[in-house]
Amino acid sequence: MTLSGGSNNSRVLLLFGAKFNPLIEQGQVWRLVMPIFLHIGLEHLVLNCVSIYFLGKQLEWLLGKKRFLAIYILSGIGGNLASYYFNPNSISAGASTSIFGLFGIYIMMGLEFKNLPEIKIYARQIALLVLLNIGFSFFDGGGINVDTFGHIGGLLAGILFGYVLGIPRLGKIKAFRRYLAIVLVIVLLILSVKKVFTI
Repeated sequence: MTLSGGSNNSRVLLLFGAKFNPLIEQGQVWRLVMPIFLHIGLEHLVLNCVSIYFLGKQLEWLLGKKRFLAIYILSGIGGNLASYYFNPNSISAGASTSIFGLFGIYIMMGLEFKNLPEIKIYARQIALLVLLNIGFSFFDGGGINVDTFGHIGGLLAGILFGYVLGIPRLGKIKAFRRYLAIVLVIVLLILSVKKVFTI
C-alpha cells in the first residue's frame, strides 16, 4: 500500500479492498472481509498489532487456534456489516472490528462464567475499556478513521459467536443461551444477505 501511494490515500484503500458501500452494492461483497487486513497509516497498524498480541495471547489458549481464528474473522465481518448498515458514507479499514470481537469474548465469559473470579474481574475491566472507547468516539464525532458502528458490530458479533462456539477450557455454555445465540446469528445472517444482495 505504501508503494502504491500510501495507506492514508483513499484511492489506495479502495484499490486494496476497503469497505465502501457503493462498490459492495455493485457486487464486491469481499469488501466485507478485506478491511480486517488493511490499515490506515502506520500508527493504526502498530496500535492494532499490539492490541491483538496482548488480547490474543490468553484468548488463543482459552479458545484454541481454530475457534480463535473463526471468532476473529467472523467478528470482523460482523463489524463491517454494521458499518455497512449504519455508516454508509465511510471508507473503512482496520482490524478494530475483529479486536472488538475479542473484547466481546471477554465480556461473554464474564457473563457466562461468573463463578470464576479472575475472568469476572477481567471482563469488567474490558467492559469499562469498551464503554470509554465507544463513548469518547461519539463525543469526538467519530474521530478520524474511527468507525464506531463497526466497533459495536464487532463487539456484538464476538459476544454472539462466543456463545455459539463456546469456551471448552472454562466449561459448558448454558444450552438456552447457546441456542438463542444461534437463532440470533441465523436471523442476522438472513437479514444481511437480503440487504447486501438485493440492493
